[in-house]
Amino acid sequence: MPRIIFVEPDGSEHPVLIGSGMTAMEAAISRSVPGIDADCGGSCSCSTCHVHVDPAWIDIVGRATGMEEDILDFAVNAGECSRLSCQIRITAELDGLRLIIPEWQR
Repeated sequence: MPRIIFVEPDGSEHPVLIGSGMTAMEAAISRSVPGIDADCGGSCSCSTCHVHVDPAWIDIVGRATGMEEDILDFAVNAGECSRLSCQIRITAELDGLRLIIPEWQR
């Protein structure tokens, strides 16, 4: 079972085990990770599950495209490694993935 690590702005870590096929947002919500609200329920229509993918992982996870990229245009402090966690589908390859929660979401 892959382990995803959500990192708060102060460096606090929230490791979460999640089954392959689920999203990083679902992992965060199931464990009440602070800063991941997912107001739209994972329909890629808000940015309240915005995370910064650790740069070491961005080529594996992939960058935002299409509608996700459009939503991120409205997110505070979005950057090259920004993703909506509802759009990150977990696979065994992502075991150890580090996702940083933006400061403004805390």
